[in-house]
Order: sequence, then C-alpha cells, then structure tokens
Amino acid sequence: MILLDYIVNLSIFSLLVSVPLILRSFISHKPLKDLHLLGGIYAGIISVILVGLSFNEQGYSYDIRYAILILVFSYLGPGAGIITAIIALVTRLAISENWLPAIIGLLLILIAFTVIHKYCRQHKAVRKTAILYGVYCAIYIITVPIIFNVFRDSPIFHLQYILFVGLGVIVGSLLIESYERLIRIITEKKRMEKTLEESESKYRLIAENTSDLIAVMDRDRSLSYLSPSHELVLGYEVAKLQNMEVDFVIHPDEAEYFQAGMQRIFENNERMAMEFRLKHRGGHWIEFESRCMPVEGENGVIEHVVMISRDISERKKAEEFLLQSEKLSIVGELAAGVAHEIRNPLTTIKGFLQLYKSGNSQINALLLSELERIENITTEMLSLGKPQAIQMDTAKLTDIIENTVELLSPQANMNGIQFKLNFADGDFLISCEKNQIKQVFLNILKNAMEAMEKGGDIEISLKDNNEGECIVSFQDQGCGIPDEFLPRLGEPFYTLKEKGTGLGLMICHKIIKQHHGSIVYKSKIGEGTLIEITLPLLRQKIR
Repeated sequence: MILLDYIVNLSIFSLLVSVPLILRSFISHKPLKDLHLLGGIYAGIISVILVGLSFNEQGYSYDIRYAILILVFSYLGPGAGIITAIIALVTRLAISENWLPAIIGLLLILIAFTVIHKYCRQHKAVRKTAILYGVYCAIYIITVPIIFNVFRDSPIFHLQYILFVGLGVIVGSLLIESYERLIRIITEKKRMEKTLEESESKYRLIAENTSDLIAVMDRDRSLSYLSPSHELVLGYEVAKLQNMEVDFVIHPDEAEYFQAGMQRIFENNERMAMEFRLKHRGGHWIEFESRCMPVEGENGVIEHVVMISRDISERKKAEEFLLQSEKLSIVGELAAGVAHEIRNPLTTIKGFLQLYKSGNSQINALLLSELERIENITTEMLSLGKPQAIQMDTAKLTDIIENTVELLSPQANMNGIQFKLNFADGDFLISCEKNQIKQVFLNILKNAMEAMEKGGDIEISLKDNNEGECIVSFQDQGCGIPDEFLPRLGEPFYTLKEKGTGLGLMICHKIIKQHHGSIVYKSKIGEGTLIEITLPLLRQKIR
C-alpha cells in the first residue's frame, strides 16, 4: 500500500512539474532564475498537493514534498526555496500532530541548502541538485531514525522513502532539463532566423541600391540573379536580361576570353578579375571591371560564381589621358637623340648634293637611303605621339621589338649602350594594339638606359613558354632595385627617380593587363634588373 501511495505521489508530482514548463514554452521564454517568486509560490502549491496526498504511518506523515524543495533551491535559488518551504511546512503542520521533527528537520535543511547554494553558485543546476539531494539524505538519516527515534527498527521503510524522494528529484530534473533544452533550441532558432532575416535584408538593401552590377552565374552558365542596377546601367529589364545569352551583351572580341575565365573559375576554384565591355540597350558599349568569386556547394564543387562589376568608363578616359601625357613625355625625351640622328644623314645629304652634278649613281642611292632613314624615324615619332583609337590587330612581336630598338638606338649610342637581341624560332603572333605594346617596351628600355650611367648591354630575349604564351625579357646592367621596392613598382606616383612621376610603369601595367598578360620584376643591387612580360600568343585563341 505504501508503494502505491508513492507511485501516485510521483505521478502527480511529474504532472505538476510539467504543466508550467509546457505553458512557459508557449507563453514566455524568460530564464527560470527570473521567475523565482512565481516559481516559489507554484512550488509551494505543489507541496500543498503532495502533503494532501501523503500517507500516515503511526502518527507520522510521509510524502515527497522535499523533492520539489530540492529542485526549487537548485533552479530558482534560496528565495523561492524558502517560500516553498514555508507553504509546505504550514500545510504539513495542519494535518499532522508531530510538529517537532517536521520543524527542526526543515530548519536544518533550509540552513544547509542556503549555505551550499552560496558556495555552489557557479555549478550547473544538475550538479547542485545531486549535492543537495545528498545533503538531504544525510540530514534525514541523522534526524528522523537516529535523533527522533522514528521507526529505527524499520531501515527498509526509510530507505524506500529516500529512494522515492530521489526518484522524484531525478524525474523533476529530467523534465526541467528537457524543457530548458527545448527552450534553448527554440530561442536559438528564433535568434538565427532573426539574424538571417536581418542579414538578408541588409544584403538585399545593398544589392538593390548599389550602382555596381551584382550577378550570380550558375554552373550551366545561366544567370540566376541580377541586381536591379543592371536595368539602370545597361537599360535592359532584369527579367529580359536573364533570358539573354551572355554572348549577346558581351563584346565579341572579349566573349571567348570571358568564357575561358569562367571555365577556369569553375574548374580551379580561383578568384579572378576581368575587364570586358557590355552592350547598352542603346547600342553603345560600356567598359566594366568585374571581380569574380567562386561559391562552393555542399559537395565541395563550385556551383555558382558571384560577379561584382563596376563601370570604369570614366577611369578609362583618365587612363587614356595619362597614356597620352606619357607618350608626349617620351617623345620629348627622345627629341635630342632623334635630332642627333636626323642631323647625321642631313650632313651627308648636304655634302653629296654638292657633288650631285657628277651624276654618280652610288651617291644617288646613298641619298635615298638616308632620306628613307629620316622618314622612318619621323614616322615612328608621329605614330607614338598621335592619339589613336584602340584597334586590336594581329602583329609579329619581333617586328615591334625591332622597331622600338631602332627608335631608341640613337639615344643608346650617345650613352654607350648596346642592344642585344636574342629571339627564339617562331612567328610570335599576338593580338594587340601595336602602339601601346611599343610604348610599354619604350618605357622599360628607357628606364633601363637611365639606370646604366656607365653604359653597357641591354639583352632583349623572346621565347615561347609552351603554354600558349610568349615571354619577352629585358635584362640590363644597371644599378638594380632593392627587394623591398619591387612589389610597389607599377603603383601610381611611386618612383625611384628624383624627378619621376611613377605613371610610366603604371601605364605599362594597365596596357599589359588589357592584353591579358603579366609583368614580373627581378633585380639585384649592382647587377641589374630583369623584367619579364608574358603575353598570350594568337594561336592560343585559334585552338
């Protein structure tokens, strides 16, 4: 009969503990420690119900109200525990005659629990519950069967009672921890959803109001997202633009380069910066610089590429202005050497004109040769200084290098510098704007000559790297460049010259980048500088 009474007590106890926890999961997610007053009162009500269900044994009343007291001290603290204890004690004294054991036992438990809670404040609730239950067992054994001599001859009865109180503590702890975990999961889920919603809102705000073009390309080369700025910049409706083929809006000269770049990103998982032209709805072309970033899927395969493109038309105009300024600077610096070179054939012409009456054919041939030489030099200077529209044509790199060397030879000879050409076998055909490539070579060779105050040799090599590219290298015997300065070469207004502007190498970098090439610098102090320019060969595009 006692066992049945305990089971009934335990079942009702479990139900009463669960009800507020379930309601709390729907109504309020406040931490339990913030509900100590209401929690203490409700726990006191549970104690009243448990006392009402208690059974009497020879004038003594037994129930598992101490299980709820242990849980209250563990989860809600001493304040709520004292409220629960007072309500439980009043109810207990109202239905039982043996007041002394109940009062003394409860006072000892309250004092012990309060002290333990103070020193175990940093422990987790489950651990505090175990400690308090152990202290309760010790106090019960000392006071009830030993001090008050209650059923001293029935240890099984006391053991059974302690076990049922412990079972109540375990069931209550499991219920509370389960619902606390549920609350944490619900709270974390709501927090994550709110954070995600705020994040999406911010990104949507940025994407829909930026002037940059933001696009997402899928693995099948379709565009799954286009920012509204496409409509503002390109004039097409976003829905219509998504249904277009990429080749329709990208410039024909750059379509293959763009597709090859996308292929590299999807296959090699590498970021890339590209420049290309897109067609406006009105028919004109707009130049863009795009940063392309790969996005991996769940299986580690690149599923998307995010492209952030910016209109660089105005920047291109500024660069073209700098380019023309640099050209004029080069023409001015070459003027002395060119004047010296022109004066020599003019002197020859002037001398032999005096002998013209002799009718010597060799003299006539020499005059024509010198005049042709003057014409070539002046033509080179005019083509360098004259603004021209960028037109990509097929050209032999060897011819461009030889023409550049011929233009610089007068100035080199005046400074005791010789050019040594070392070309590998091959045509070395590239697609380029010849004057721009020539300007790059002029800038590099002019810098090399300025670094060689005592004269010397400048070796110019040209070879194929067997990867569809060619490498043009310039090795001088100048003073060299310190290692710490090499990474900054090509930055605007960064120069090692006393009166330099730093724009020359910057323009060289931009030109080579427009031709899909690269520049590498190597240098040693006192030994000279090696500059290697890599350019794609035309046959790479034919494949």
